[in-house]
Amino acid sequence: QVQLVESGGGLVQAGGSLRLSCAASGRTFSMYQYAMGWFRQAPGKEREFVAGLSGGGGSTKYANSVKGRFTISRDNAKNTAYLQMNSLKPDDTAVYYCAASLYGNVLRTATTDFRSWGQGTQVTVSS
Repeated sequence: QVQLVESGGGLVQAGGSLRLSCAASGRTFSMYQYAMGWFRQAPGKEREFVAGLSGGGGSTKYANSVKGRFTISRDNAKNTAYLQMNSLKPDDTAVYYCAASLYGNVLRTATTDFRSWGQGTQVTVSS
């Protein structure tokens, strides 16, 4: 069983940056072998895909709203995924979650394609 713990959220002014971390624990879980995703959920809205990284790091996907501003990465030695967020906007305000793919190294973007959700970390961007 894998557990994911997000951190790094906070309050930042528009135009600022934050880096979110997603640390994995679990005796047999090797994050390198799994596609990882970052999602977010704003108040009153559904959880949405933000960024994903395939197992082995071969490919990435981003929501159109964050392309060019956010970067997903992974440190295999630390079993940790990251989301670097630059040029933040008030619309980026949400609780951010990381999750591991249900389909191994295959990267998909639906919430139902992921498991082992973390507890989330709040990101608030002020105007």
